[in-house]
Amino acid sequence: MAKTVLLVEDEPNIIEAISFILSRAGYQVLSHGDGQTALDAIGRAEPDMVVLDLMLPGRSGLDILHALRSQPSTETLPVLMLTARGQKTDRDQAERLGVSSFMTKPFANDAVLGQVRSLIGEA
Repeated sequence: MAKTVLLVEDEPNIIEAISFILSRAGYQVLSHGDGQTALDAIGRAEPDMVVLDLMLPGRSGLDILHALRSQPSTETLPVLMLTARGQKTDRDQAERLGVSSFMTKPFANDAVLGQVRSLIGEA
């Protein structure tokens, strides 16, 4: 059975690109574009990992990450934070909150796929 990746991202072009990369590699890719309801979407989907944007409408990726790490059911869920904001303070804060990996946009397709494989345990 294919591993499921939930992409929490509000930019259609990024959703399309990552969905294509991961689907082609055999992953089931679901997407959700609203930060406010992202935790509900994650709970419903029960993904094997989450690719999480930092800047989302309604709630930031850092807030979502903090909430995920605060719940026993998601405290070890692999989370790849993918953001256009690559400042050291953003990376440091994400790492303090327990992000599994942090990448900046623009990204190389192979790098995203490699990170997903690594975080899901298929590297």
